[in-house]
Amino acid sequence: QVQLVESGGGSVQPGGSLTLSCAAAGFTLDTYAIGWFRQAPGTEPEGVSTISTTDRTTYADFVEGRFTISRDNVQNTAYLRMDSLKPDDTATYFCAVAQDLDVLQRGGFDYWGQGTQVTVSS
Repeated sequence: QVQLVESGGGSVQPGGSLTLSCAAAGFTLDTYAIGWFRQAPGTEPEGVSTISTTDRTTYADFVEGRFTISRDNVQNTAYLRMDSLKPDDTATYFCAVAQDLDVLQRGGFDYWGQGTQVTVSS
């Protein structure tokens, strides 16, 4: 069964850190570009970060150097390390993959997960 499963979300205070994981099952990540996206209630999903098959990374402007995307093809898992979290980062974060990075960045997903909730509040 093909699936992406996110984990690692939770509730943290402003300034805190979380590391999200995106585990793939039923297929291998090594031929896919991977992206992290987020959606807050009442808003459209927005891109957070992407990583290509050659480990080229991109970040949304709002990240401002606080997040780091990575991938481990041996573990078949991708990660999003988030530091200096702000209340505005509160959202459901989900990962998605596509074999074409440009397609992924335009929201064309081959597979996507259900998401993990991140809440940043004092």
